Amino acid sequence: MKNRINQLLQQVQDMQATNAEELENLRIKYLSKKGEITALFGDFRNVAADEKKEIGMLLNNLKLQAQSRIDELKEQVAARTQQEEKQDLTRTPDPIALGTRHPLSLVREEIIDIFSHIGFTVAEGPEIEDDLHVFGMLNFAPEHPARDMQDTFFINKEKGIQKPTDILLRTHTSSVQTRVMTSQKPPIRVLCPGRVYRNEAISARAHCFFHQIEGLYIDKNVSFADLRQAMLYFAKEMFGPDTKIRLRPSYFPFTEPSAEMDISCNICGGKGCSFCKNTGWVEILGCGMVDPNVLESCGIDSTIYSGYAFGLGVERITNLKYRVKDLRLFSENDVRFLTQFESC
Repeated sequence: MKNRINQLLQQVQDMQATNAEELENLRIKYLSKKGEITALFGDFRNVAADEKKEIGMLLNNLKLQAQSRIDELKEQVAARTQQEEKQDLTRTPDPIALGTRHPLSLVREEIIDIFSHIGFTVAEGPEIEDDLHVFGMLNFAPEHPARDMQDTFFINKEKGIQKPTDILLRTHTSSVQTRVMTSQKPPIRVLCPGRVYRNEAISARAHCFFHQIEGLYIDKNVSFADLRQAMLYFAKEMFGPDTKIRLRPSYFPFTEPSAEMDISCNICGGKGCSFCKNTGWVEILGCGMVDPNVLESCGIDSTIYSGYAFGLGVERITNLKYRVKDLRLFSENDVRFLTQFESC
């Protein structure tokens, strides 16, 4: 029996368990009612009288060693289980790459930051608008042919001429300007960033939705010279100190006079290349002095106040800055495209 006790003692000291099931199997094998150590206690009655004291001490020590080892393994299994429960088994085994800001977001924030340095604050409005704020207050008469310049997504519209109550997806963020002018008193100096919608065929050069930032400044004695200086400041801050601008006469229903603004091509430096079609100039925005009719329709006295407005497409500026040729890349969320802006 002494040899058997020594064998079991060695087995007890070598016991290992990685989970609760294995641990329970070891306890049953050695310490249950039908376990091997319990069986030795049953055979103890057959031990000679002169050996009972020594064998008894060895049996008790074996049982204590077995129980101690079981308790030790129990603690190890519990600690391992707790650690495993903290691990997220749904995570991919591959390292998760860090994301990056979207190029449109990068450019949008840069534009806002530039104009914030000269006093512009951000104003926002709803994307689902009524005809009054999108067209009516901006000098678009119901039968005005300029309405055909923008293919509009109407949500509900009666047949015939548009009405102020018609609901539509805004075609420009100028609708935010009308809301600001009707709710605030001059001086007003706001930027209106946001997404706009037009019913156009999707291609590399056009999309049915895109992003605009429009600016509005109204105060006493605001002149076209103030507009030109603000646009020159923006161009130099956005594209570099050597950037030049030119203003070409144009037409918008809500500004008079109106102009399109070009910048010297930031790729060839104004010398002429394929990007600027060898003209040395690239168009980036439209602007002009706010039409007095717009001021009056918004409750602002045009004999006291004047102002300028401008609007630019964020995608257009992003194309110039990062030379992205296909507008569809901005909305497809292809990670191969987005990872190119990790260092921006």
